[in-house]
Amino acid sequence: MSITMERAHAELWRYPLKGSTGGSGITSVDLIVCNLESNDGHTGIGFSYVLGGGGEHVVQLANSMLDRFVLGQKLMPPNALWRVLMQSLNRLGRGSGYLAIAALDVAMWDLHAKCQGLPLGVSMGGTLREVPVYGSGGFGPNQDPAEAVDQALKYANAGATAVKLRFTGNASDFKRLDAVANAIPDDVGIMADLNEKCDLASALWLSNACAEYNLIWLEEPLPAKDIHGYISLASKTRVPIATGEHHQGANELLPFFEGHCCAIAQPDLAMMGGLTEILRVVILAEHFGISIAPHFLPSLFIHLAAVSPAITWVEDFPLLEPLFNKPAVMLENGMMMPSEVPGHGLSWASGAREEFKVRQ
Repeated sequence: MSITMERAHAELWRYPLKGSTGGSGITSVDLIVCNLESNDGHTGIGFSYVLGGGGEHVVQLANSMLDRFVLGQKLMPPNALWRVLMQSLNRLGRGSGYLAIAALDVAMWDLHAKCQGLPLGVSMGGTLREVPVYGSGGFGPNQDPAEAVDQALKYANAGATAVKLRFTGNASDFKRLDAVANAIPDDVGIMADLNEKCDLASALWLSNACAEYNLIWLEEPLPAKDIHGYISLASKTRVPIATGEHHQGANELLPFFEGHCCAIAQPDLAMMGGLTEILRVVILAEHFGISIAPHFLPSLFIHLAAVSPAITWVEDFPLLEPLFNKPAVMLENGMMMPSEVPGHGLSWASGAREEFKVRQ
């Protein structure tokens, strides 16, 4: 029997957060939720997102792609479908199209792995393994040092071997950094995220001042597209530089790899257009000796870690986790292990769709 796609649909959910969240201070997330079902009864769940709103256009694109290239069509392997979808953007540009493709890509990988009866990481060609988790949730750029210490100690006591602070790019960062560094155990490392707040001069000043704290990395000190600034900064600082969550496609990250100005790459599921393109980034990272620490969503990216040793960290930033039913959690040893059920193992929490689906 030829396997075809019997059902394929995307819908918009709007998920309000409890307050200003993370270094960029978002207050809501638009989710593009994709549901697939083949004529042999296998299903796939996928999602993408827009941080801060604007998902209406993305879900329209997702449904257009599903109608044109998926619904009623013979089932294609995820890589093959991704190329078809990407080619459809040839005269449109990546933009919102990549965010739409991401939802379809995740759903297709989930369905593909379920058809094989394998966990996603194994279906992708890997072997399931533990990966260390760093704690990123609950930190803010204007946070009181005592609050940052409390949050860092919660992570350390739970087993995390690193925490990531948020920086503003001025002298107030050092009070928070010093307080946390003096409070946490010596075997718990520190990262810091600037969320693109500096220019080259202030990034050099701040990174040099951070050197004595032996940061694991300094994240997005400059605007994401400032390749020349990153090359100059990396050549003058002792602190490893991380970037990647705002880049779309391997082509946008490749100059950072070739310029040796990025020690850690942090691909974002939505911006990269899904898991298929992130797999390409991971392969490039292996070639250049660059570590990969994907942007949040550890329950999903822990499967990608099965495919490549380049993935050295997953991030505990529980932005969407309340929407999932039993997502993967950090173990007492500070590691995370993927689910062994077929597919990516993620499903929606009871009542989530009814509460957050946007009625159109």
